[in-house]
Amino acid sequence: RDRRSQLMVNIKITTLKGVQARVGLSRTHWRNIRTAPAEKRIKILVLNAGSSSFKYGLFSVPAKPAGMDLLPKESTLLASGQIDQIGGPPDKPNIVTLEIPGRAPIKLKSVKQIKTNHEAFHEALKILTHKHHAVIENISDIGAVGHRVAHGGNLSKAAIIDDKVMGLIRTASTWAPLHNPANIAVIEAAQQALSSALHVAVFDTAFHQTMPPESYTYAIPRELSQRLGVRRYGFHGNSYKFILQTMASELERKESELDLIICHLGSGASMACIQQGKCVDTSMGMTPTAGLVMGTRCGDLDPGLPSTLARVLNVSLADVGNILNKKGGLVGLCGTSDMREVEQAALRGEEDAVLAEKVYVQRIRKYLGSYLVRLHGDVDAVVFTGGVGENSARIRGMVCEGLQRFGISLDAKKNAGRSVGPLEISSAQSFARVFVVHTNEELSIALQSVTCLAEAAQLDSRAREVVATEAGSASGAGG
Repeated sequence: RDRRSQLMVNIKITTLKGVQARVGLSRTHWRNIRTAPAEKRIKILVLNAGSSSFKYGLFSVPAKPAGMDLLPKESTLLASGQIDQIGGPPDKPNIVTLEIPGRAPIKLKSVKQIKTNHEAFHEALKILTHKHHAVIENISDIGAVGHRVAHGGNLSKAAIIDDKVMGLIRTASTWAPLHNPANIAVIEAAQQALSSALHVAVFDTAFHQTMPPESYTYAIPRELSQRLGVRRYGFHGNSYKFILQTMASELERKESELDLIICHLGSGASMACIQQGKCVDTSMGMTPTAGLVMGTRCGDLDPGLPSTLARVLNVSLADVGNILNKKGGLVGLCGTSDMREVEQAALRGEEDAVLAEKVYVQRIRKYLGSYLVRLHGDVDAVVFTGGVGENSARIRGMVCEGLQRFGISLDAKKNAGRSVGPLEISSAQSFARVFVVHTNEELSIALQSVTCLAEAAQLDSRAREVVATEAGSASGAGG
């Protein structure tokens, strides 16, 4: 008690079971994240920075001790929003949105062009703390910040951000040059503005670390793959984690019992094969360019094509990378990256759009067949999620067409329907059930952040009560 004046509070406790744990967190941090008693809640700000967009969400989440499951239904969304066209043309203002449950959505045009994710973060914070919105009275109410980070290398779960973790994120930027630098910029800005909160990195790649070597190993010299870390990593892990948890609840089964094929179809698109609750294969690779056809990314192609294009066009490999990432996919095939526009053009009979739609669907079916074999045909559910997966009955129908002998068939009427919760669209004759599920990556990040903080403390419930007492009973502890 006589050391309270010091910045760091180091506590060593022997629990009733004789387990010792040492924790060194600032007094302010303990004030914001202390987790006893169980009814305490913590406000988590989730930041999801993309290459040209910025999403944010504020959640109230139960502050449970380590080992206790955090369920989506126990969490409350306080506010969410998005900022588009970051770094876009100077004459095109950014669209800034704020949605607060129970109120009409707010849509604003930025006064000046938002050029960076650093600026986007401060714009979002300004909106959340604005007196007219009354979402946050004081930024010190934010107990933790969950940062979506695209590439975490070999890290298998969320991590409290320190110098070592920041170093790993910077190193992994080699494999995610469009995303990780944006994530780093926001982390640095948020750490400075929200210094009283704990910051947690939640990685898109972590979910896929359960893949066996035969799924993630590339057939290149072993020395190169081992020295450089070249392997399949996979992405959209936060979405897959949320879908897995949602399906376990929907089917009233344990996650460890489920065999799923999940199709995350959006501007970025990928698929994952889940066996007994763990990812055993996924379509994206070392970078988010591999796999399915996407809005502007090409997906799988001949590995010899980049060097051939560089030679024939007399351009650098970086230029070729720009073509494959920003000028490929749907926009390369038919001039638009928006699947809604592709569908409309295809229905009008426009040749390029018809081909783009067929290529898009064929790639999905190719992976679907592969994953059916991987699971020996024993699939509990095929799940469609993401902007296209959730909203395009046409694409879902094309993907599942003619698969009755493989145990998959849709009910056309159900497939045309909509639902807030999980929607089953399979027919009565379908062996595998087929669902449409709305993903929520921001909520997944919030839940993983709280779990990370609880695990980091490594204390049982009795030890936590002692820690809370020693750290003081300061008011305003994260809501």
